[in-house]
Amino acid sequence: MRNIFRFLVLLSLLVFPAGLSAFTVVIDAGHGGKDYGAIGHYLKLQEKNLNLDVSLRLASKIRTAYPEVNVVLTRSTDIFIPLQERANIVNRNNADLFICIHTNSAESRSAYGAEVYILGTEKMEKNLDVAMRENSVIKLEADYQTTYQGFDPNSIDSYIIFELMQNRYMDNSLRFATMVQQRFVGDNNRSDRGVRQAGFWVLLKSACPSVLVEMGFVSNKEEEKYLGSDKGKREITDAIFNAFAAYYQPEQKSENKTEQKSENKAEQKSEQQLEKDQPAQPEAATSEPAKKETAKQEQPRFTVQLFASRKVLKKNDSELKGLKGCFYVRRGEWYKYMYGEFATEEKAKEECKKLDKQFKGCFVVPLPDDIHK
Repeated sequence: MRNIFRFLVLLSLLVFPAGLSAFTVVIDAGHGGKDYGAIGHYLKLQEKNLNLDVSLRLASKIRTAYPEVNVVLTRSTDIFIPLQERANIVNRNNADLFICIHTNSAESRSAYGAEVYILGTEKMEKNLDVAMRENSVIKLEADYQTTYQGFDPNSIDSYIIFELMQNRYMDNSLRFATMVQQRFVGDNNRSDRGVRQAGFWVLLKSACPSVLVEMGFVSNKEEEKYLGSDKGKREITDAIFNAFAAYYQPEQKSENKTEQKSENKAEQKSEQQLEKDQPAQPEAATSEPAKKETAKQEQPRFTVQLFASRKVLKKNDSELKGLKGCFYVRRGEWYKYMYGEFATEEKAKEECKKLDKQFKGCFVVPLPDDIHK
């Protein structure tokens, strides 16, 4: 028995070498236990069960397709988990992506369609009812005033905290949310309610790109039937999984493009070899436009985006973690902070991997023209 144990330990070291961190996705089945969530008007389906079913299906699909990915479920059974603890699970596991699965409800029984939320304050008043409903689970916890630092999910005044937040994960959250919504609409032909922003406590306290998926309305007769059917659950799971597959593999796609470029270069070399066999032609002088194009290609074209801030930061701000030479661009109400100027995407990616230890979730973007240093 001891020999088998040693063998398994050795095998784990070979498969997961020291220092190699797997991509971690945390899947949160909203509500659970004494917290039923929304309840259908017609079939009386309980949100907590719908959320758990789809979460288990999604976790299984990701584990099967990508065994190297660390998939963590906040709950795998019908139990109650405090809202803050769900965020704690995300942070303890150093998650790279957080997916909250929820089911919608509305007073108007004609409301229907899928939507995906990210943390934010744009049109927050319009989406406040959804945030209040999802945050209301807080009041099921003992001494919630202490745990949530006086935050009252039913008080509009409490949501000022979301106006003051700085969400460095907004860009990647938005990217993944858009991928999910596109697949709901394109693959499942669902009514498109769009990607929205709202103040969800569980997203605010989770230190990684995070989305909250509202799969559909149990308050709508037809959608409740769809959400409760095997077909509906399968289609919803597939849509979120396909979005995850696209989000998780950008580097692999870049490598495929690099391989394709290498093949093209090999073909060009063959053509150049044939040209060598031809009689030499007088060498034409390099034109001025060609010189300018060559110089342009050698200029920096990529950078690493670290995070987004609601305000301009001082050079010694703690958010910059002592990193010198950062700059930013303004996009609407946001200041996107970046570092480094690189001629190639490959060099930018190398730097991005180093910076990810300090700025988790940073990524490579084309170098903007309007940077402020």
